[in-house]
Amino acid sequence: MDNELKYLVYISQLDTRLDEFEEDLGGLPEQLKTIRQNYEKQIAMVKETEKILRDVRKFAVNSKQALDDLKDKEQKLSDRQFRVRNNKEFDAITKEIEHIRQEYNKITSEMRSISVKEDNLIEMLEMQKQERLEIEKDLKEKEKEYETISSDQNEEIKELKSKKKEFEKKVSRRSLDDYKRVRHHLKDAVVLAKRNSCTGCYSAIPPQKIVMLRNNLDKLFFCENCGRILYPEELVLEENFLF
Repeated sequence: MDNELKYLVYISQLDTRLDEFEEDLGGLPEQLKTIRQNYEKQIAMVKETEKILRDVRKFAVNSKQALDDLKDKEQKLSDRQFRVRNNKEFDAITKEIEHIRQEYNKITSEMRSISVKEDNLIEMLEMQKQERLEIEKDLKEKEKEYETISSDQNEEIKELKSKKKEFEKKVSRRSLDDYKRVRHHLKDAVVLAKRNSCTGCYSAIPPQKIVMLRNNLDKLFFCENCGRILYPEELVLEENFLF
């Protein structure tokens, strides 16, 4: 029956239109995925830097308190030195004061390093936040672009897919499998045989095959060169087959 071949032509034309929609999106889906991954990575980096900065500042506060405590302790020990009754006690306090001063100098040195580290972290965090904002801006632009294209196409795509399913029900499983096999390699799986040539690869079609193609509309014939499914000019197609 000629209906099967006719519906394969319709299915092929629908697939071509769906391919065009896919091309309109281009690499947008993959670009969005990459940008989202970069954005999440940047957020994680900012959070990690903020955590390190908090730890550094906490250490600085604790160190400052430790210095104040050591200073108070040294002052108290110095006051005691003037009230000692023997050299042994004086020497013991002196030794303790020296130990406190060593600890004080050590913490002071660490605080200088921490101060430099804090400055570097602040600068790094500022750069990371700026980069995050730039990625976020890029992400929003791409999402808007994707949403605009998708929303414009969404209803038509649904309609095309619905019509395609309807036509597929009118084609035998074997013919549909043949169509899918060809389309796996060639997007335009069903093409017109015009002026004794395949309009897919422009190879000549033997006259005998043209006759068979015209007289056997209930069978599928393939181009011997490219493998596409052929249909003759005599096949009557509806221009508004979507409606």
